[in-house]
Amino acid sequence: MEQDWDPVVINGNAGRGKKKRVPPGAETETVRKYNAGSNRQRAGPNARRLEDDEGPPKVETVKVTLSRRIQQARQAKGWTQKQLAQAINEKPTVVNDYESGRAVPNNQILGKMERALGAKIRGKK
Repeated sequence: MEQDWDPVVINGNAGRGKKKRVPPGAETETVRKYNAGSNRQRAGPNARRLEDDEGPPKVETVKVTLSRRIQQARQAKGWTQKQLAQAINEKPTVVNDYESGRAVPNNQILGKMERALGAKIRGKK
């Protein structure tokens, strides 16, 4: 058994970026990608739908009556927004968003508020 003592160079870029040699006369296939290489602004099957779109759909936020009920119940108990947030294990910004009408209604958080405040804030009074 013989050993090969020739130096071996290991390069991390080996094989990348090299084109395969195609023998002359061999059959090759060329496939053009959809709109490849063009600089057209409006291309593709969804372009019309994207142009006609009015933007993202409006997200339903807390109604003014609900935010007022939360605020009145909190003030009746003599709590600050921070104290209510600690009582329901949420951040103070969550309570602030609900009271200012910016939050997306979440029944789980509203239920926590009702239990902590001891008042019904959802639905009819």
